[in-house]
Amino acid sequence: MTISVGDKLPEATLLQVGESGPESVALADRLAGRKVVLFGLPGAYTGTCTTAHLPSFMRTREAFAEKGVDEVICVTVNDPFVTQSWGESTGADAAGVVILADADSSLTKAIGMDFDAPPVGLFGRSLRYAMLVDNGVVTHLNLEENPGVCEVSAGETLLAQI
Repeated sequence: MTISVGDKLPEATLLQVGESGPESVALADRLAGRKVVLFGLPGAYTGTCTTAHLPSFMRTREAFAEKGVDEVICVTVNDPFVTQSWGESTGADAAGVVILADADSSLTKAIGMDFDAPPVGLFGRSLRYAMLVDNGVVTHLNLEENPGVCEVSAGETLLAQI
């Protein structure tokens, strides 16, 4: 079942690289008592993800903060080393966008956002979406019909809705 507005996000443990290597990040801890933009995309270093989706949240990060959003988090089905490198190379880290790895796609599957695209070598990936989460509950959800497009899931679209 795909997550919907009004649903509470499930418990999930994501990964990021810290000073000593990969570290677990309890998503519930990041969401508790906070407003968080959470967006998912098919993969680090892929075309639309790198040229459109991630940059849209880099551009809008400060405007989200002005609207009371505590954090902007990108979730991608990649390993934490790839997400670390992608965050550094794109400037997302410097822009204040946190990229977390859903390495086993457990969160992506739990919220019904997983898909496969064998012709292009993508398996167990995430659909392209953006959501606003208030204290763990989804208040806005924008899901692209085609994972190769970034329109309704762009930072500017979500920002205009809140």
